[in-house]
Amino acid sequence: MLQFIQYLKGYVCIRVWGYSPERLMNLCSNHDILLWDIRNHGEYYTMCITVGGFRRLKPIVKKTGTRVAIQKRCGLPFFVPGLKRRKIFLLGLVGSFVFWMWMSTFIWAVELNGNYAISRDVFMDFLEENHIYVGMKRGKVDIEQLEKSIRQSFGIVTWTSARIKGTRLEIQIKENEVDTGGRDEAGAQKGVGRPAEDSGSGSDLVAQEDGTVVGMVTRKGIPQVSVGMDVKKGDVLVTGMVPVYNEDATIRKYQFYQADADVFISRRLLAGEELPLSYEQKEYTGEEKKEVLLGVLDKELVLRLGRVRYENYDRVTDKKQVRLLDNFYLPLYYGSRINREYVVRDNIYTKEEVKKIFSEKLINFMADLKEKGVQIMKKNVTINKVGNRWRMNMDFQIVEKTGARVPIVPEDTELPKPQTDETEDGAGNVSE
Repeated sequence: MLQFIQYLKGYVCIRVWGYSPERLMNLCSNHDILLWDIRNHGEYYTMCITVGGFRRLKPIVKKTGTRVAIQKRCGLPFFVPGLKRRKIFLLGLVGSFVFWMWMSTFIWAVELNGNYAISRDVFMDFLEENHIYVGMKRGKVDIEQLEKSIRQSFGIVTWTSARIKGTRLEIQIKENEVDTGGRDEAGAQKGVGRPAEDSGSGSDLVAQEDGTVVGMVTRKGIPQVSVGMDVKKGDVLVTGMVPVYNEDATIRKYQFYQADADVFISRRLLAGEELPLSYEQKEYTGEEKKEVLLGVLDKELVLRLGRVRYENYDRVTDKKQVRLLDNFYLPLYYGSRINREYVVRDNIYTKEEVKKIFSEKLINFMADLKEKGVQIMKKNVTINKVGNRWRMNMDFQIVEKTGARVPIVPEDTELPKPQTDETEDGAGNVSE
């Protein structure tokens, strides 16, 4: 701040030599004349002094027998008079200032952080659909509505924050590890633990695949199956329609709940992978051609000597956006691009290569099942040549969790047949 004030008032850099420069500095201190950036060069001193202080130096210089010479004039008072003689430069300076101020009213960069399952391309398409794009006015970005739209459009997003810093729109999101699909932001299932009779409907849990029930824990609702039973896809596992009985054991009414249970079934899973007998392999020749890229928004200018005459080549691009400060981005891009020539060779897979590739695919497939909570009880894997392709057949016996929520429509729902021997206290019949 002190340097800024000194620049506004103006100051001069002086050279002091002669009989007693040290006495001059002491007298300046006694007369409240500010000196700074004092440097001893042996035979002379250099220092900075305000314009007003320099005007008061004459009697002190005469008294101490020293000599003073101005080396440099600094500050606004010395800069402005020079501009009066350079009207075109002054006009350009003002125009540049106005231009940069105008440019700062736009969004020129979008930064996305915290995305793992959601790709950047998918998210950018979402922003365009919601009329958020590079080059739009900063004032037209509704931050609150944007955050709300992100949470509504991406069920896996549990938290989001958006803000504008300079000419950059910064979006931070947090993804849930598992898409809860019927859970609110606090992670609790909607409707679990309270009757839904105010809305007039609840939900059932239905089987998503054919299989045999091997485990079951009911938290809310009436079980319709038991361990050891075979179920078909679409069968009701747990119903959320709970009857309320009169004293004479007749049904008085129904209360509707969001059925909640962990149901595990054992089933057979068949899957397969294929591989062609031959494949194309790239072999780089070592020939390459470099290019310089200059871009404005989505327009690019390529600077190179001659044409790219390669029949087959890969292109590697390194492009950066121009920015003046940390958050002041401009719609200007620069970078380079390398075109690398290659030739294509036809190769035939050996049995060892086929086994290695299929082994990696099998490991990845089983890892995906494990991440989903699926237990593999048995597996049978075979590799055969079928026509002009290799095929791997995978036969698994698995145990997985099942149960999809289906809303109950009371008027179309028949009376369930509760299995009282499997119903837990507080989750079955309710009597009044």
